[in-house]
Amino acid sequence: QVQLVESGGGLVQPGGSLRLSCAASGFIFSMYTMRWYRQAPGKERELVATIDGGGGSRGYVDSVTGRFTISRDNAKNTVYLQMNSLKPEDTGVYYCNTLFQRAYWGQGTQVTVSS
Repeated sequence: QVQLVESGGGLVQPGGSLRLSCAASGFIFSMYTMRWYRQAPGKERELVATIDGGGGSRGYVDSVTGRFTISRDNAKNTVYLQMNSLKPEDTGVYYCNTLFQRAYWGQGTQVTVSS
């Protein structure tokens, strides 16, 4: 069955960096668009970044453009989110997502940006 497993979250000071990973299984990874979402406390889940199956097309929410980079390694069935210049407002649980017959989500990884 489809599984998405995120890792790489943690506590980081403002201005710091983290790299999130999402290991996928159960579907032909290279054929599907992958997305990173995040959910801050008390807020709705929002789409942060998107990458198509081949990795040639990427999109970002305005608030992270220039700071975050989404990438993928289809040989490893893994999608990444490199987060630089982190701000307190980036705090939240980060989830990876794909649409394969229906929406699938990982369990999430907590990112906390605080001094």
